[in-house]
Amino acid sequence: SGQNFKVAGYIDYVGFKNFIQMFTDPKITGPFFQIFIWTFIWAGLSVLFTFAIGLALALVLNDRNMKGKKIYRTLLIIPWAVPAFISALVWRYGLFNETYGVINRFIIQGIFGGEPIKWLGDAFWAKIAVLIMNTWLGFPYMMTVSLGALQSIPSDLYEAASIDGAKPRQRFQKITFPLLLVTLAPLLVGSFAFNFNNFVGIYLLTQGGPAIAGSSTVAGSTDISISYTYKLAFEGRGQDFGFASAISILIFLIVVGISYVNFKLSGSFEEVNR
Repeated sequence: SGQNFKVAGYIDYVGFKNFIQMFTDPKITGPFFQIFIWTFIWAGLSVLFTFAIGLALALVLNDRNMKGKKIYRTLLIIPWAVPAFISALVWRYGLFNETYGVINRFIIQGIFGGEPIKWLGDAFWAKIAVLIMNTWLGFPYMMTVSLGALQSIPSDLYEAASIDGAKPRQRFQKITFPLLLVTLAPLLVGSFAFNFNNFVGIYLLTQGGPAIAGSSTVAGSTDISISYTYKLAFEGRGQDFGFASAISILIFLIVVGISYVNFKLSGSFEEVNR
């Protein structure tokens, strides 16, 4: 019991081998860049959809003459209140299930009489599925921050614009949206950085699948960089910690760049606000 045991092994210096392999091996480069590009598309579209829907709902709820606003706000914030992993599992097994899912069985087949969609088995529809789910999870946050920003805009600006004959669309373009960006632009950049590493939403819904044909690694069509790194390190035929670490360093550098842009945007918008 007091003996010391040593595990047999060896140390090998690989230098930049994993980084070079990332950009030179065709079986790795193709899927890697496909995942890399999809990560940016995924993060960008997630921010766009959540912000657009959240802002639209905030504009509706900001109407002083609207009745029952407290009830609507409570109902619309529910997706944000429910833990993300629970929502992801509900979407996976309750809504996007090809055979028994609500969307296929009662909407696609029941109402429209169409063929069931392979939500999680087809690369295109799997990407649509993760975007739908992430929009559902993210719009309450955007609605809340947009509503707070809208209420901080002085009403005198709208009164002056009305006197000058500005229409609602012009008031939104010239007053509402520019002043919203003063507050929300850094939050949008932060939301992009969050979705860039949003492991839970991707992994629990699709586990990165379906698999990319011809790849020598565990790459999937809906994998983002962080889920691909996790699968390299802990799944597949071999646990490639070295290659996963190389991708992690690349992700770190990208997030640093996004954070830098965030700080620059915050400073520039503060100067405009002054």
